[in-house]
Amino acid sequence: MFATIPTVAFRPDVAAGLELTSLRRILDTKAPALLAPVRAAFYQIMWVQRGHARHTLDFESVPLAPGSLLFVSPGRVHTFDLTADYEGQLLLFTAPFFARSEAAAQFLHTTSLFEQGQEGPVVLAADAATDFIPLWTQLATELAQAPDTYQPLVLQQTVHTFLLLAERAQRRQGYRPLASSPHLGDTTRFRTLVEQQFRTQRAVRHYAAQLGVTEKRLAQATAQVLGKLPKQLIAERLTLEAKRLLAHTPASSKEVGFALGFDEPTNFSKYFRQQTGLTPNQFRLLQGN
Repeated sequence: MFATIPTVAFRPDVAAGLELTSLRRILDTKAPALLAPVRAAFYQIMWVQRGHARHTLDFESVPLAPGSLLFVSPGRVHTFDLTADYEGQLLLFTAPFFARSEAAAQFLHTTSLFEQGQEGPVVLAADAATDFIPLWTQLATELAQAPDTYQPLVLQQTVHTFLLLAERAQRRQGYRPLASSPHLGDTTRFRTLVEQQFRTQRAVRHYAAQLGVTEKRLAQATAQVLGKLPKQLIAERLTLEAKRLLAHTPASSKEVGFALGFDEPTNFSKYFRQQTGLTPNQFRLLQGN
């Protein structure tokens, strides 16, 4: 099927589930994976330390200046800037590497740093470099040692501390996190289910049943936490995927519709226009395809 976007898997030879590398080394390879939009099956943190660049993340051009930290969650479609002169570091890690406990998994799913709804959280870490540099150095030092039973946990806790400090810096820069709410758990689980099933399920009742709550309670939860109803969140996720496939694959509008669970091309076209104000072909033309 043409309606797919390449997914880059984590390197199988890196047993730790975490890799720290030079951004310059990655860019200099001019690897095919850098030349076209791709998804990654792992978390990424890009730290620009010299120069300026514009990273493309789901149709948004994200400016990166010295000191910028860019957080990219798995599944996001992004493209590196191969025209700019910039250097930095790239930290890659898998969900199993980090989620070694229920609390760690919950943090990873709820942290604002990897929030899917944002175009790409950028934390300006220049003023907090004295906090981040020692942790980055500790990761590099630990990875250079022979693995032992302590290493996975040492690495995970170091990354966790790094993310906590990044969250703190994000708050100090004016970001307002989601308010603590008894509905946060239901909302988080709902969004996880939508991410897994949006291609085949668009009915709110389907998700409410899996969560063991009524549709009314689910609507109250998402409205309080996110200011949006479940139906709107499902539509946003489905529309984003449609945009990705139209912009980044050679698939026809018909094939994209089928890949997203629409039985008839006219139904997909009508749905897409309702959500975006454009037909699939009009959107594709705007993207230069």
